[in-house]
Amino acid sequence: MNNLAEKIKAARIVAVLSVNDKNDAVDLAKALADGGIKAIELTLRTPNALECAEAIAQKAEGIMLGIGTVLTPEQAVQAKKVGADFAVSPGCNVRVIDAALEAGLPFAPGIMTPSEIEQSLEHGCRLMKFFPAGTTGGMKHLESMAAPYKHLGVSFIPLGGLKLANMCEYLNSPLVAAIGGSWIAPANLIKERDWVAIRKNAEEAVANI
Repeated sequence: MNNLAEKIKAARIVAVLSVNDKNDAVDLAKALADGGIKAIELTLRTPNALECAEAIAQKAEGIMLGIGTVLTPEQAVQAKKVGADFAVSPGCNVRVIDAALEAGLPFAPGIMTPSEIEQSLEHGCRLMKFFPAGTTGGMKHLESMAAPYKHLGVSFIPLGGLKLANMCEYLNSPLVAAIGGSWIAPANLIKERDWVAIRKNAEEAVANI
């Protein structure tokens, strides 16, 4: 987990995406990598998401593959099998955390309360996903909530409501390992296969760090 936190902190941005075609997934990952993105979170929100993840793991070099929306222990095991480097969830289900860690898959559970931070710590997670960041008070909420746990070396990946205009507000905090950005590869650009626009979004985000 410490190694994951270091790699995520080096990446600074985790591009969040949903895709259902494995060929599109590979082209998308390459466009993001060409734009300077070093890590992605491919969400399990489409029927062929795991197939897409496996294609990225096999054919897209130079990018960390994260699997998102991991809601069950079985999905955590599947994410490891298809070649994911890490996984995240929107909430803090300790059964999912334990299954991921047992499978050898670095995992960042979703939190937005002190109780969820404590659950995560108890199950070996010091890197967590702060979700949904934008509607729960943003950095002000995160800084207040995380204050009692700073000495334990916790860090967070805020996601939800982040965009180019406010990403640095989060990245300037020592609590934030990286930010999650769904605006970089939105559904409409993926549907249109506009890899040039997606690469440009990635370049703008990286240049804004």
